[in-house]
Amino acid sequence: MDNKMKIPSVGFSSIEKLAEEPTLVAAASKSSNQRVAISVYQTKINGHCHLITITWSKKLLVHTLSISVENQLQTKNKKQDHDHHNQWTCKVELRPWFFWRKLSSKLFHVDDKPVRLFWDLRRAKFSGEPEPLSGYYVALVSDNEVVLLLGDHKTKAYKHTGFPPSLTNAALVSRREHVFGKKKLATRAQFHDKGKFHEILIQCNNGGNSSSSSSILGGDIDSEMVIKIDDKDVLHVTHLHWKFRGNESIFINKTKLEVYWDVHDWLFVPGLRRALFIFRPVVNNAICCSASSSSSSSLSSLWSSLEGSCHAAAAAATTLGDASAGSNCLFLYAWKLE
Repeated sequence: MDNKMKIPSVGFSSIEKLAEEPTLVAAASKSSNQRVAISVYQTKINGHCHLITITWSKKLLVHTLSISVENQLQTKNKKQDHDHHNQWTCKVELRPWFFWRKLSSKLFHVDDKPVRLFWDLRRAKFSGEPEPLSGYYVALVSDNEVVLLLGDHKTKAYKHTGFPPSLTNAALVSRREHVFGKKKLATRAQFHDKGKFHEILIQCNNGGNSSSSSSILGGDIDSEMVIKIDDKDVLHVTHLHWKFRGNESIFINKTKLEVYWDVHDWLFVPGLRRALFIFRPVVNNAICCSASSSSSSSLSSLWSSLEGSCHAAAAAATTLGDASAGSNCLFLYAWKLE
């Protein structure tokens, strides 16, 4: 039997150091029409490891793509332009009436060296999601190599950029997503860089009492939560009012996942509120045990430790030039609507 970690009573204010995108989170909290998906990759640019954050958001008919590249070079002259800041960001709004912006490129500088971003989203299929499911590519070129390539149109990407793929594959570090729903919240996730996508569904029941609207689960002590992956029940939590924070180990095929949840605000905070779920592939038993046994550590420290282990796995994969060796964590922020 796995050692269960006792999560102390710590609110969401203590875990904001997870490098969220504050502007996007604020926008998401004010509008149930906006969904946000944030993926962090690690790759080599100009011979050095850099973190690249890819953010997709959707509000009504407008999709937005934002790409941020960490710049390790400290700015010596404060009067220099924004390309020399510690982080460079490119934002593309995909409006139905701006077809020309869906195929383009942009030149910028990282560590004072040129890097070019290419994208083709003319035939991207979103199917209601913030991130396209198919029919697109987004490519980053440095030192005459494609150091990061997203999407299924890989052949078109290499032809458009005119450069071959890098010998060092980019590794997905973590993914953060904001989803909205009432009694059901759904998303899809890939727990290994070259693994299949899995459908995740979170369902909440109030024990048959739907008369009260004081909380998302109707205020019933028999409230429960079920998590399904690929239409199979993998986690069932009863008496959720007493077990609103916790973790369990599950298996998806042959992959072991550690699932963490914090639904305190769903139950006890009025208005629009969110829960946090973390799905973490276990690639090192020692790391898993150390995280599970730290019952006295704060929730903030736990989240930081989990993200740190994800970064370490990605760094190893990037160094070895094998992205398939890395796994990634899913941080799912679930906003419950009335």
